[in-house]
Amino acid sequence: MSENIKVSASPHVRSQMSTSRIMFFVIISLLPATLYGIIQFGFNSALLVAVCIASCVVCELVYVKLMRLPVTIGDLSAVVTGLLLALNLPPTAPWWMGVIGSIFAIIVVKMLFGGLGQNFMNPALAARCFLVICFTARMTDFVYDGVTGATPLANIRDGNPVDLMDMFIGRIPGTIGEVSTVALLAGAVFLIVTGIIDFRIPCAYIVSFVLFMGMFSGHGWSIEYLTSQICGGGLILGAFFMATDYVTSPITKTGRLIFGVCCGLLTGMFRVFSSSAEGVSYAIIISNLLVPLIERITIPKCFGKGGEI
Repeated sequence: MSENIKVSASPHVRSQMSTSRIMFFVIISLLPATLYGIIQFGFNSALLVAVCIASCVVCELVYVKLMRLPVTIGDLSAVVTGLLLALNLPPTAPWWMGVIGSIFAIIVVKMLFGGLGQNFMNPALAARCFLVICFTARMTDFVYDGVTGATPLANIRDGNPVDLMDMFIGRIPGTIGEVSTVALLAGAVFLIVTGIIDFRIPCAYIVSFVLFMGMFSGHGWSIEYLTSQICGGGLILGAFFMATDYVTSPITKTGRLIFGVCCGLLTGMFRVFSSSAEGVSYAIIISNLLVPLIERITIPKCFGKGGEI
């Protein structure tokens, strides 16, 4: 043979898509929702975004330096964590809460478990839940147009009317990044078109959530009610940008469907049966804990193994 055959260790098929490139695309996809939130809620929102991103990057850099590990901030994962954390904060949150959340997300959830690829739940969501537990009043203080008010989900639970167009555009109180459905969907389409995320998780998430709400919410199959539940709260942000996290979601196609269904059913249970009108954050991190079991069930057996004698 005139050509040499190159033998190498697996994987033999490699993608040109690096971790930093994937994270860069995620950042780009979040820009519409981020910019809208900053324009909508003002200077403090921009400050929180900057503080969370800077705090996450500094925390990771300090940790790897102290532990004498390779510097990993170039993969942009800390930037994505900081941005997602900021988008999950109310626009009135003080800057120091962003710092505390960033420390918890990077040090406790990510780096102490081995860094990127080893964390067992989404760091940004874990930090949000930690802040909700520690600072409940501040994390549930929402202001729109200078007036403190209830979120659309809280109004729906209390039987008050909501404006679907305002919810779709984002003229409502809420966290910095969850209010504008149209901005989030624009970013989601970008991620799907570029192949960064698999449509199976968000589709299974939303469909299972709608089915659960239609059967158990007490409002039947009202299109207006179901649409308001989809547009309200962090469902779109969670389904497309956090449930699809590579590290904390299953690698198999079937597993992704099961994972999405778990997220949808848990979100529905929290919204219908719990005292909170939300539930996306807790639904996703609980589903993150189920990923090892889901993968154990759905990963196919190697050829020649697992057969009965």
